Amino acid sequence: MKLAVYNVENLFDRAKAMNLDSWEEGRPVLEKFAELNALLGQIGYSAADKTRMAELMRELGLEKSDTGPFVLLRRNRGGLLRRPQAGGLVIEADGRADWVGSLELRDEPVNEHAMRNTARVMMDVDADVLGVVEAESRPVLAAFNGEILPALGGLLFRHVMLIDGNDERGIDVGLMSREGFPIGALRSHVDDRLPNDQPVFSRDCPEFEVTTPNGTRLLVLVNHLKSKGYGGTAASNAKRKAQAERIAQIYKGLVDNGASHIAIIGDFNDTPTSAPLAPLLNDTDLKDVFTHPAFDDGGYPGTYGLCNAANKIDYILLSPDLFGQVRAGGVFRTGMWPGSRPKRWDAYAEVGRPADAGSDHAAIWADIDI
Repeated sequence: MKLAVYNVENLFDRAKAMNLDSWEEGRPVLEKFAELNALLGQIGYSAADKTRMAELMRELGLEKSDTGPFVLLRRNRGGLLRRPQAGGLVIEADGRADWVGSLELRDEPVNEHAMRNTARVMMDVDADVLGVVEAESRPVLAAFNGEILPALGGLLFRHVMLIDGNDERGIDVGLMSREGFPIGALRSHVDDRLPNDQPVFSRDCPEFEVTTPNGTRLLVLVNHLKSKGYGGTAASNAKRKAQAERIAQIYKGLVDNGASHIAIIGDFNDTPTSAPLAPLLNDTDLKDVFTHPAFDDGGYPGTYGLCNAANKIDYILLSPDLFGQVRAGGVFRTGMWPGSRPKRWDAYAEVGRPADAGSDHAAIWADIDI
């Protein structure tokens, strides 16, 4: 069985603020969006809240219209605000119950070259079980599988599963598998809570039960941990550590209940020696497939960007029984931008610039004899 994971960075549409030339360009928009969304969701609005809401709306380009360059304010009913003829914004609502609507990130289509290169990676990796990170929704993932892969001559995955997580940007995690590898029971952890009653997982930590052709039961947990992209460093690290601790608890619970074939895969947004990931990487018996003697990293230690050691953020962690049955593994970078001076690896012909890459992430794979 070939197991793989790939951060596809959306398939058809992506938030405009996340689709700029660099992450740093979109970071201020995402931070202001998150802050304004949190304020709008409060039960009651103080005078200071209203002042800050108006400031954030102006900064997000909503002073004259509900449609800004990167965000959209939907006002279905009730009085949230008014825009005086003299200019400016006045928040009239006194709390969330006074209006019906939402604040949303505006999407735009993904570059068509990038879309095709994402499909090529899926085709060339040719996994039996593929964990997918940053897919918009199950209908989108199913459409990509049913329309784009066959258009390029690829084989369809028989099973496609994804449920909405906690991220309103449309970057969820899911699983695709071939004929003979049915997805059975699915358990979501979207509602796991921290002591402050906030969700543990930025997206989700779904448990997928997959049965192999010989009847072996495999549990695959797909993850996308808190990024370093926006929010304070200390808060981001604390969130990521809490997520790693919870995944470790879930893993230990599965082992205590008799499971022995467990894979925890995804984009963990941190390096193997980082303190936030220590509860998962150091305090369990899980093994990183990168450390297996049969694993080939292709000459570079990382999985993201230019694949330096500081960019090793994608993982396939295996329980001891699975790790012992690995026969080969590697990093597939052909869909990534290879740099220019010099090019670090061979890329698809359509990857003529960074925006044409299938993703900023490599796909990781492992052949496992089960």
